[in-house]
Amino acid sequence: MKEVEKAEIKRLSDMLDALNHKDATVIQAGNAELIASHEEEKEKLAAEIARLKEVRVKKLSTEAQKLEKLFSREITKKEQADMGTLKKTVRGIVVVHPMTALGREMGLKAVTGFAKKAF
Repeated sequence: MKEVEKAEIKRLSDMLDALNHKDATVIQAGNAELIASHEEEKEKLAAEIARLKEVRVKKLSTEAQKLEKLFSREITKKEQADMGTLKKTVRGIVVVHPMTALGREMGLKAVTGFAKKAF
């Protein structure tokens, strides 16, 4: 689902960018109706992009809220090196890196693991 939303935002942004590049040509043509329809289309695209980004942020926020309720701690470098063993020993662990969108939203400074029980 994330990839579909991301692709849709990208497609709409590309369309908006194309319209912005056509601005000079449309204005030179001097057709008032064409200019008005052009501006209206740009406003629609900008509104849809904003709506899709808001939906994406809400989904991230709900996921962040779920993780905040779980037990968390930093993952050591040794554990990071052998992530497979860690995931086998701690069932249901969710590892969040600070450079991912979720990690940035949560304000993480280090790789953190979230699980139902202490590990």
